[in-house]
Amino acid sequence: QVQLVESGGGLVQPGGSLRLSCVASGTPFFSIYAMDWYRQTPGKQRELVATITSDVSTTYTASVKGRFAISRDNTKNTVYLQMNSLELEDTAVYYCHARSKTLTIWGQGTQVTVSS
Repeated sequence: QVQLVESGGGLVQPGGSLRLSCVASGTPFFSIYAMDWYRQTPGKQRELVATITSDVSTTYTASVKGRFAISRDNTKNTVYLQMNSLELEDTAVYYCHARSKTLTIWGQGTQVTVSS
């Protein structure tokens, strides 16, 4: 059974940085998954923040371009989200998502709070 576990969230001041990690377990096929980071705030729909494909192509939502970077280490079954120049509006629960033709899996989420 494939599981995703996020970590790295926390409280940070505006302008600060955090790096989120998401480790996949229970699968030998991590390298073929497209991996996404989503975020959600209360009362709003979950928003796609960044994607990295199996061929390491990346895309970002406009509000985080130039500030966030998604990467993956297939030897560690891990995807990362480096978040720099954090803004108050980045406060959310961040979720990791793995997908393929036959699979879609979510992590439990990690809270990121940007506050002075």
